[in-house]
Amino acid sequence: MSFIDENDQLKELKRGIVDFISEKDLLAKLKKSKETNTPLTIKAGFDPTRPDLHLGHTVLINKMRQFQNLGHRVVFLIGDFTAMIGDPTGTNETRPALSKEEVTENAKTYAEQVFKILDREKTVVEYNTRWFDQFKPDDFIRLTSKYTVARMLERDDFEKRYREHKAIGLHEFLYPLIQGYDSVALKSDVELGGTDQLFNILMGRDLQKAHSMSQQVVMTVPLLEGLDGVQKMSKSYDNYIGLEDSPKDMFGKTMRVSDELMFKYYNLLTDIPTAEIEQMQADVEQGKKHPRDVKVSLGKFLVGRFHSEEAADNAYAEFNRIFVNKGVPDDMPLFERSPEEIAICPFLTSLKMTQSNGEARRLIQGGAVTVADEKISDHQYKLNLKAGDSFIVKVGKKKFAQVKVI
Repeated sequence: MSFIDENDQLKELKRGIVDFISEKDLLAKLKKSKETNTPLTIKAGFDPTRPDLHLGHTVLINKMRQFQNLGHRVVFLIGDFTAMIGDPTGTNETRPALSKEEVTENAKTYAEQVFKILDREKTVVEYNTRWFDQFKPDDFIRLTSKYTVARMLERDDFEKRYREHKAIGLHEFLYPLIQGYDSVALKSDVELGGTDQLFNILMGRDLQKAHSMSQQVVMTVPLLEGLDGVQKMSKSYDNYIGLEDSPKDMFGKTMRVSDELMFKYYNLLTDIPTAEIEQMQADVEQGKKHPRDVKVSLGKFLVGRFHSEEAADNAYAEFNRIFVNKGVPDDMPLFERSPEEIAICPFLTSLKMTQSNGEARRLIQGGAVTVADEKISDHQYKLNLKAGDSFIVKVGKKKFAQVKVI
């Protein structure tokens, strides 16, 4: 247990929180926890709908780590049962359910990736099939009796779909109830989640009250926008930085984050004090620091955290070779060709540097194609490949290939 005063714990834990129901309740729980030397049970659930975690997930996991560092009992709940229903949060239509095999496979990767942040020895990993596999039909009927359709339709996404005459499956009403019952089963003192999970987390409070239990405190964290700066980070939107991304990809993707958004990344993904981040932002706005340098520091921090300091230095050096010094990557593919005369468009497509001749033509017209350090501007240009030739083809800023004619 932590020896830190409950008021100091509260000050640390409330950083970055959006919804907090309530500070008073958490302070009382922290005080009792300290007096009785009994850690609080902190719950956060993750549905393994896809095989990998990304930085958006880590905003929540970082908050779990804060509780863990203060000596509290953190439960990383894998919603393998709820994932087979499909969370309707934020959707405009019914989500397809996943098979048990898909969920099981995804859950394995979640359980390992989370320990990039949480302490393996101090983390309780739970699966909600442990209690729901024991449920019988009458148990589900009793659970549904705890809530009304009218209350369900107060939820934004349900209300919107109902108003627009879009289908709502009855099984979707079960999702918030089942997530809420997880809090009953775990006897959680605090539940953490993204702001989009507020309704579901409040359901946990309601069901705990219905079971004559002390109600959990609700704490939500902001959703992290992805690389597009608009949608929340998600593999579905292809705007994510994955925990399993290579150091090179993780650093490169971070450098694509906008100058404005990178400070939110600093706030939500690092432990740097808020005052320091605000000063950093002011220095950029006043021209005292270049935004690129600040972004480089963020990229190196993230790669260092999820890989190693050495990997961070190597990723930075590789990025400089390609984008700053206009060098070429060490791992570009090598293609061996026979002597021939070939038009540039089918040549690029054969190297898989373009998807079609039409795409090749558009890129050439846009000035994005270089062969042997010569920019190609004519889409009807023909290459005369001669034995012994060796040259590099570049398409756009990222695609490189080495060609040897034998």
